[in-house]
Amino acid sequence: MKISFGLGRKELSLPSVFKIGKAARARYAANTWNMEKRNIIITASAVILLLCVGLGYMVYSYMQESAEKEEMLKLAEMDKREMENEYARFAQQYSEMKTQINNDSLIAQLDKEQQRTEELLEELKRVKSTDAAEIMRLKKELATLRSILRSYVHEIDSLNRENEQLRNENQQVRAQYNQAAQTITSLSSEKETLSEKVAIASQLDVTGITLSGLNKRGKQSRKIKDVKKFSVNFVVARNITAQAGNRSIYVRITKPNNEVLAGGGTFSYENRTLEYTAKKDIEYNGEATPVTLYSDVEEFLSKGTYRVSVFADGHNIGNASFNFDK
Repeated sequence: MKISFGLGRKELSLPSVFKIGKAARARYAANTWNMEKRNIIITASAVILLLCVGLGYMVYSYMQESAEKEEMLKLAEMDKREMENEYARFAQQYSEMKTQINNDSLIAQLDKEQQRTEELLEELKRVKSTDAAEIMRLKKELATLRSILRSYVHEIDSLNRENEQLRNENQQVRAQYNQAAQTITSLSSEKETLSEKVAIASQLDVTGITLSGLNKRGKQSRKIKDVKKFSVNFVVARNITAQAGNRSIYVRITKPNNEVLAGGGTFSYENRTLEYTAKKDIEYNGEATPVTLYSDVEEFLSKGTYRVSVFADGHNIGNASFNFDK
């Protein structure tokens, strides 16, 4: 049996219609599967996207929290270092304050506080910056130390002001003392100068020194080889400021070879011991006094210049030179 369908100009048989239906169902099934697969892909993509967003948020939150923790840790470390620096600064201040005072009792107290400060500093160095309880305790200790240090600073400032006042008073007293000492020194200097002037004025002086060579008959000799005795004559000048009394007069006769003519002893002059040729004790009353001394010659005499030096009271009071050329 053949059934025909008119579709436009074409005619289809029943088997052809069955074939067309089967193909349509296949296409429909394929389309349905494609739509389901697409929906699955879209759903899976959405889930994956949500998972990625969630994971990203978790990673971000974790990193944010880690950054905050790291920042807090840094702040805690900085706070701990500042505390260490302040403890060290307090210890140094105690050390410096001890050099500003001269009070043994106060220095002992400062020593004790400095030691306590250094011990707390060592404790702080051993504490971790994350140990909030210990950090808080040491902060309170630091506040206490700050208050104690401030009280010592005020006390020392007060002592220094008092000491400064005492120093000023001492300076005034010292200035007055120095002024008085200067006055005394000036008076002493004037007195010493006056005494020196009086001493100089009271020194003896001799004039008219002569040296004569005498032969064995006691007559003046013209030739030096015939001289057996020297005669020295001079006058102790008038001096009313000189003290009256006995005087020892020493005469030195120096030969041309600078040797002292022997015959006397020694006397002191300007912290030295000198030889003299002749000595004579006189009574001096402030008036002009003539003096003559003799010295025997027991040695060879050469031609040349002979020098006579006269001494009294530790002073050289006259000199003269004489030439014997025969």
